[in-house]
Amino acid sequence: MTNEPLDRILKKTLEDYKLSRSEKGVLQRTLRELGVDDQQRSYFRHRAFELARAEVLGPQAHGVLDWLEAVVKVLDAGETVDVASKDDRSEAYFSPGDDCLRAIAGLLNRTQKSVDICVFTITDNRISDDIVETRGRGVEVRIISDNDKSADFGSDIERFERAGIQVVVDNSEHHMHHKFAIFDRRITLTGSYNWTRSAAEYNEENILVTHDRRIADRFQQEFERLWKKLR
Repeated sequence: MTNEPLDRILKKTLEDYKLSRSEKGVLQRTLRELGVDDQQRSYFRHRAFELARAEVLGPQAHGVLDWLEAVVKVLDAGETVDVASKDDRSEAYFSPGDDCLRAIAGLLNRTQKSVDICVFTITDNRISDDIVETRGRGVEVRIISDNDKSADFGSDIERFERAGIQVVVDNSEHHMHHKFAIFDRRITLTGSYNWTRSAAEYNEENILVTHDRRIADRFQQEFERLWKKLR
């Protein structure tokens, strides 16, 4: 995989070991214009490290690392630049198949500070492994789930608690039937998809991922309301 416009930008900005505000804007705008997806972003993140690795043994090592940090921030969309006042991208995923599973795994793996998960049931060990690994990286993880489903065979709620993850369940005759998660308080995942292997392999399900901060704020409010109520 390669893309000459982005590769040229990376090489050009590396020449003076910094990423100026205008260069950040050019890089971010190029990513948007090319419709770069998560897999391609991962490639260019790898490419940035590859370029930096070739320079880092020289006398300009400190400058190279500063450049690398700035590039990764833009690729991770963790830094707002002037070319866009907001980022309201949305993506849809469907099952059966691995698209929904990969969307969840990708968001968990890229999360830097916090994940708030509010899901009816979690039994897919592939997702549970990623959740535990995310907590192991020092990310704050909180989980709300349904009390009836937490007692089901295959439920990973007890595993999460053993891993030091904060978990609460509803204790009522009704169901906590939500399926949503907020990543770093800015990216929202929601849809019909339960975090189960059956949902990935057999069910007709969907996930919507949106980067709209207004949506994230609204879901965050609902999570905090439930968290306070169920605690």
